[in-house]
Amino acid sequence: MVKVLIADKMDKKAEEIFKRDGIDYDVKAGLSPEELCKIVGEYDAIACRSSAKITKDVIAAAPGVRVIGRAGIGVDTIDVPAATAAGIVVMNTPFGNSITTAEHSVAMMMALARQIPQASVSTHEGKWEKSKFMGVELYAKVLGVIGCGNIGAIVANRALGLGMKVVAFDPFLTDERAQEMGVEKVELDQLYSLADFITIHVPKTDKTNRMIDAGALSKMKEGVRIINCARGGLIVESDLKEALDSGKVAGAALDVFETEPASENILFGHPNVICTPHLGASTKEAQVNVAIQVAEQISDFLLKGAVVNAINMPSISAEDAPKLKPYMKLAVQIGQLAGQIVESGIRSIEISYIGSVARVNTKPLTASLLAAVFAQMSDHVNMVNAPEIAKSKKIQISDRYIEDSDEWSVAISVRIECENGVHGVTGTLFAGREPRIVEIESVPIEAALTPHMLLIKNDDRPGMIGALGMVLSQAGCNIADFRLGRIGAGQTAVALISIDDAVSNDVFEAIEAIPQVRQARRLAF
Repeated sequence: MVKVLIADKMDKKAEEIFKRDGIDYDVKAGLSPEELCKIVGEYDAIACRSSAKITKDVIAAAPGVRVIGRAGIGVDTIDVPAATAAGIVVMNTPFGNSITTAEHSVAMMMALARQIPQASVSTHEGKWEKSKFMGVELYAKVLGVIGCGNIGAIVANRALGLGMKVVAFDPFLTDERAQEMGVEKVELDQLYSLADFITIHVPKTDKTNRMIDAGALSKMKEGVRIINCARGGLIVESDLKEALDSGKVAGAALDVFETEPASENILFGHPNVICTPHLGASTKEAQVNVAIQVAEQISDFLLKGAVVNAINMPSISAEDAPKLKPYMKLAVQIGQLAGQIVESGIRSIEISYIGSVARVNTKPLTASLLAAVFAQMSDHVNMVNAPEIAKSKKIQISDRYIEDSDEWSVAISVRIECENGVHGVTGTLFAGREPRIVEIESVPIEAALTPHMLLIKNDDRPGMIGALGMVLSQAGCNIADFRLGRIGAGQTAVALISIDDAVSNDVFEAIEAIPQVRQARRLAF
């Protein structure tokens, strides 16, 4: 039975889902990384929020963990590169708290415009400082949205409803999507110069970390107001304080900080700063939603092989998983065979999807095929870390799609360019589900793969089959299946032989010594 560690406080709905699906689980919240290292080896999956720190050491102590699920969006408490290198899928739940976080951003913007927290404190103290808290209207003001994904798009929609003009910067935002949303797509420097209010909705990455610094602030309008309910560290806090002190920035509303929990901060106590303790996702509805989503995603992965909202690999929905299964099996077999043919450094891999397979989600197929190729060369390779391995080895990966083919209703072909030449394998599905190899090194052949096989490239001359049969017979090695293919009479031929047991080194050397044999391979599947 698979077992999940719930490493943070989470709504009970998560436990109910694991119980419903017959998955064993333990709830152990509040553990340090050192404490997690001692127990994490017992589990197949980890469900966490923002408190549990899933460090490189925790991942190294978890050889059985296959998936880490984050109930929420940010994964900065998870060492994603270490998880990827270990072949662990990292998932988040980007939609469960989108509305909640967007609403908090809008609330912070309104509070900032009217200085509501400061006015509330003053009034509680018995003061009546109407003239001190002179606000500004949101109507007709320009809101700059940095990052127009799930949350940013909701904020933009709410702002438009308030009569604001919205400009947006997002490298993935298309002109069509911007027009559909009713926002103006602009470059980042243009957003800085136009916006009266700026709200940030981007993940924390190498590119976005400390993106709002003194240089960025200098490009903004005088008296701009800034809201950050995304991630701490996106704003250089010391630079923001200087801009607030000088009046360049009229106010800031911050839900996140570079160091959290934030018991002290350079911005605390500033009269023009509104702070909340990372409340963006803190509504009852959001906590229930993300708990349900992360539990369902982990359960579907463990039981069905579905990969949803993955950070480090292509997603496979629960609906797509059974449809992709025969294609995945074919891709793996092609990769396993190709990986055992290759004998020198790989420069590039080109994968062609032909016929019906060209119309499905091929990203998981590519990852599976690459993993099968690389598994012949190194340990601990799977479809999660295979693309990263290709990148680290500077292997160029490309895909081709041929939807209409006179030759094949469905086929996958791989072409691997190596230092010593080019190798290729093509396969198809019989009856829509049974993998068959149909071409090896440009030679047509038809064969099913079995646990022990021999692959022989030879000159097409009489006596080769008899000589091979004699060597195997004398060694007591039984032939289960024998498939032949050739380019033409007297030219290159290929034999793919299924045998009951692996051949010894002596027998293999005898096969290589047959005069017609150009090249021989022992294969295992």
